[in-house]
Amino acid sequence: MTESKGPGGAAGPKKRKGPLQRLKPYAVGITAMVVVFGGSALIGAHVRSTKGDKVTEPSGVAGAAVVPTGPVSTSSASPTPTPTDQQHLSVPVRPAIPVTITVFEDLRSPDSKAFDEEYNAMFAQLLLTGQVQIHYRLVTASDAQYGGKGALVAANAAACAQDQSRFVQFVEQVWKHQPDPSSDGLASENLMKKLAKKAGKINMGKFDPCVEQSDHEGWVRQGQKDFAAQKLGSVPVVQINDTTVSNVRTTLTPKKLRALILKEAKRVIAVQATPSASPSPMAG
Repeated sequence: MTESKGPGGAAGPKKRKGPLQRLKPYAVGITAMVVVFGGSALIGAHVRSTKGDKVTEPSGVAGAAVVPTGPVSTSSASPTPTPTDQQHLSVPVRPAIPVTITVFEDLRSPDSKAFDEEYNAMFAQLLLTGQVQIHYRLVTASDAQYGGKGALVAANAAACAQDQSRFVQFVEQVWKHQPDPSSDGLASENLMKKLAKKAGKINMGKFDPCVEQSDHEGWVRQGQKDFAAQKLGSVPVVQINDTTVSNVRTTLTPKKLRALILKEAKRVIAVQATPSASPSPMAG
């Protein structure tokens, strides 16, 4: 059977596509690309416009300055968490603190309590100047002296309070209610919980298990081990930028200690202000 060639019985000439017909497939593709890229541009513009509304804080920003309205004794050993509704819109540039005062104290020791009562006001004044920071080191030598574990339990509880930035307030209550050291009364977990409530603003749901499970006892033991290794003697011990102050319990007074601290502050500031003696790498 022969193939039909059309009405005339013969194959007609092949029809050539006109210019518009040849461009039609490309026009469809171009139209699709315009739709895709046009859509992308709209999405990008939308993302850029909404990005300006999203609050993404830079690292280290702070909220508005907090103006003190109460006694210095209400300050915290570490920054209290900022309320979540406060906007952090400030970029703080904090001054360098030239002097660090380290105080080794034993919460079971009457001598440590007496030192705090005598020097606390002076320390508070120095803190307000911004020239010093105070490091408290808790040791437990009194447990070996009197027997028991009151110093260890109290130091662990103070560390639990520090978890909530309430170290200063808790220790203040320990000094106020410090029992006779020979009784080992500070070994009572119930007493620690009562003191925490007196200190105020401590979440007891977090504090109680921290005390009961001795969460920070290892930290306290390490502190005592380090203190003993330094052979610093008996508490209280005071260091100014790692230099131990002698005769704390015999000849030192708050006035003398303040003078020593300010002298060290002036020395450090002068050192910081002195240009480096090393030659510049650009010098020929």
